[in-house]
Amino acid sequence: MNLALSACLHETAEYLAAPGATRLSEEQRALALGVARRLVGDAADLLGDAVDSAALWHDWSAHGLPGAPQLAGLCFARAEEHRWRELSDRHGSVVAAPASSDTGGGALAAPAPADDPLSEVDRGYLALRIADRRRFDAIGHPVVAIDDLDPDLFRSLLLDVAAWALVRSGKDPAQAARLGEAVRGALAAHDPARGIDRAAMGYHAALAAVGVQSDSAATAIARHDWPALIALAAAAQNYRYADMALALITAEPAQLAPLLAPLLRDHTALAPLEGSLAMLANRAVASAAPDDYAAALQARAATLGDEGGAR
Repeated sequence: MNLALSACLHETAEYLAAPGATRLSEEQRALALGVARRLVGDAADLLGDAVDSAALWHDWSAHGLPGAPQLAGLCFARAEEHRWRELSDRHGSVVAAPASSDTGGGALAAPAPADDPLSEVDRGYLALRIADRRRFDAIGHPVVAIDDLDPDLFRSLLLDVAAWALVRSGKDPAQAARLGEAVRGALAAHDPARGIDRAAMGYHAALAAVGVQSDSAATAIARHDWPALIALAAAAQNYRYADMALALITAEPAQLAPLLAPLLRDHTALAPLEGSLAMLANRAVASAAPDDYAAALQARAATLGDEGGAR
């Protein structure tokens, strides 16, 4: 079966499985494709001059990316998180530094003197902001940082890129050896400790040590500091950051409280989060789990509103 026909059949199957589902907008397609292109380019650049990243993307974008099912979720999650954060920025939300641990997550503390060492909470938040900044390119486009990649997925991507370059070289044995060493070097340099997942765990641990993780999560929601909220929720639930971002973005209102239950005590704090997500156009909302009838009923009741009581 040729690739074009296979892709058409796959798309048809998806449509038949959910004919009423919201399809991707042009903005969503462009963002996800851009994230994928930059990720492939970054991986190719790690292998040096042996790979022409522009030719690689031209070929893969025309014929399909190897490992597309694994990359699709990651690129889509990064693109949707970016859309959500840009929406908040356009509506004037301001992300300020969190309160120091001695404030209990309340009002911001006065700036510390230059020679005053940062608290562990401040260090954790700074590390999170640095890790998050690596998830943008030099001109502010969203990327998947290499150090945020699952090691197995990273290895698979590097091998696919190297295999493409080897085929392009005519399967030259000397080139195979050079590419193999380049893959080995890139894998050795991969450092998840620099990634967003490790930063999220560190920030959560610093807050938990002084018992203010719940207050800090509520403050993050109030300030629309979505990276901080995603990071804390991911660490509390032992999720990867990207998985938690997608879970929050696609959650129905009734699913948000259970999803954030290990983190938030006061569910009224969810209101700004619910409002922000409701404004995100073309959001793919996940259905409640089949056996979670309480959440399913709450979600259905929310859509019906007061119609039942008016009868």
